[in-house]
Amino acid sequence: MNPTNRWVVLAHLIPWDEICNLYLKFVPVSQTGRPPLNPRIVLGSLVIKHMCNLDDRETVDQISENIYMQYFLGYPSFTNETPFDSSLFVEFRKRLGMENLNAINEKIIALKTKIETKQTGGNKPTESTNNENSDDSKPIDPTEIEHKGRVIFDTTACPQDIAYPTDLNLLNDAREKLEELIDIVYKPTLHTSKPRTYREVARKTYLHTAQKKRPGLKVIRKAIRLQFNFVRRDIKSIHTLLDAYEGLPFPLKPKEQKYFL
Repeated sequence: MNPTNRWVVLAHLIPWDEICNLYLKFVPVSQTGRPPLNPRIVLGSLVIKHMCNLDDRETVDQISENIYMQYFLGYPSFTNETPFDSSLFVEFRKRLGMENLNAINEKIIALKTKIETKQTGGNKPTESTNNENSDDSKPIDPTEIEHKGRVIFDTTACPQDIAYPTDLNLLNDAREKLEELIDIVYKPTLHTSKPRTYREVARKTYLHTAQKKRPGLKVIRKAIRLQFNFVRRDIKSIHTLLDAYEGLPFPLKPKEQKYFL
């Protein structure tokens, strides 16, 4: 093998023990079930994915075809088998978290920049650099550069906690907001009694249908009708409470103003 190949060089530069310990901290080794993957294979695959700007499937295919990539992952010899299924990339990102992935990405970019600098001749100035330093010969200190935020380099990752906006969920959210409004508008010194919201009953009714794996059409329609009745009752109660404020000054706290803008 060529000792100057980028994957051979990078395999000796990356602190594998430090990164693997970080991985094992969030993905502990289980004593039962299927043997876990080698942390170097998992993290090395993420390195290859980000450095080559590949998607999940292409990354697995490239590893099974490239002997240098397999050497980078710590394989003892070349094999045509894929290291794991491409769908496991989603599980890796989920377990590591964005903060740890960003930390690994920063180390990868720093190492990649170091290798590219050596390959291009080190301190060879570019045209843009000469223009920027024409007014001031003093080099720019990287520590003085202010960071404006974080960049997520893994563009294939997307949030998985996006709820589908079904009618039942929307009605339940509207009911909860209306119950908060009732708590805010109601004043014991101004109203005789607080209207009933039946929030516990409404919550149990909603969960009884929402937690079912495959609720039938009749069950969904019944649950929507019940939630709609709770929403209609809460709206009527809010109008009744607001009628007591007619002719009176209505100062609101900053926390309460957002509900009436």
